[in-house]
Amino acid sequence: MDTTWRDKGIVRWTIMGLLVVAFLGAAAWYVNEQNNRGLPEGFAAGNGRLEADQIDLATRLGGRVSEIRVSEGDLVQAGDVVAVMDTSELQALLSSAQADAARAESQINEVRALIQQREADLALARIEFQRTEQLAERGVQSQALADRAKATLAVAEAAVEAARAQLSTAERAVDAARALATRYETQIADSTLTAPVFGRILYRLAQPGEVIAAGGRVVTIINLTQVYMEIFLPAAATMHTPIGAEARIRLDNIDYAIPARVSFVSPEAQFTPRTVETYEERADLMFRIRVRVPEELVRSYVDHVRTGLRGVATIRLSGNDTEPWPAEFVGKPIPEDALPKAE
Repeated sequence: MDTTWRDKGIVRWTIMGLLVVAFLGAAAWYVNEQNNRGLPEGFAAGNGRLEADQIDLATRLGGRVSEIRVSEGDLVQAGDVVAVMDTSELQALLSSAQADAARAESQINEVRALIQQREADLALARIEFQRTEQLAERGVQSQALADRAKATLAVAEAAVEAARAQLSTAERAVDAARALATRYETQIADSTLTAPVFGRILYRLAQPGEVIAAGGRVVTIINLTQVYMEIFLPAAATMHTPIGAEARIRLDNIDYAIPARVSFVSPEAQFTPRTVETYEERADLMFRIRVRVPEELVRSYVDHVRTGLRGVATIRLSGNDTEPWPAEFVGKPIPEDALPKAE
């Protein structure tokens, strides 16, 4: 009797052990499939999310916001006017500087006329000195008259030099007034805030009538010329991932392959962030890879671009030029009529 129960216990523990082994094997297979994603040789993939750089558009000078011409969600092209600061005070300063420049220019004309007068006086004094000196040498006139003519000549020469110095001073005054006017013109130009890139307004951080300090942010723009996904790959795959390598992005719940290119490969290894799924991957040193979506494709489907969406980026490694893309992992190509084009 005891032998029978003991045999049944052994059978029961054996079955439970087999079930545990089967469970662990299935779990190991699942983790392996998730990590390797079942990719054929010559491809590498990683998890990530669609991102785009954010640009804070700020005023260089403090002042009052005159108008903001965009709302949150608006698309802007590079060079579009986004906001305008009040420039009434700068306009007044510019007018004053321009008036000072005009006044200095008129002084230049006056000094030039004075120089002509002084040069004429100098020429006459030189002639008088030469004549008086010749007469004094012949004893017709006294030496005192010759000395007086020489002194008059020296005074005339000094007057010419002084007038020329006044001209230089007047010219510097014109340069200073023009430079000040240019400074105010530049500040007025800087008071019109334009979009530096093609993008979408994410936040409107100021309102018309508000007074903000220098460097105060007015709007935040999502840079749609740089839409990308960052993933982490081990060294073995990174060594075969050149800049410009062909890639595909597949976002969660969207069954289309988004063509992309590798635009950045980190030159140094790092521990992967906690967003990576398994401990084994997090414990390894990985390299950060940036996969960029072409700007022309973003422009074509700009109304459907959403940053923050998670997905998988798959990269064709170097030396793999003939292997077809694994459609079950990267989805199917985007058809021309899949999404309505942006106007």
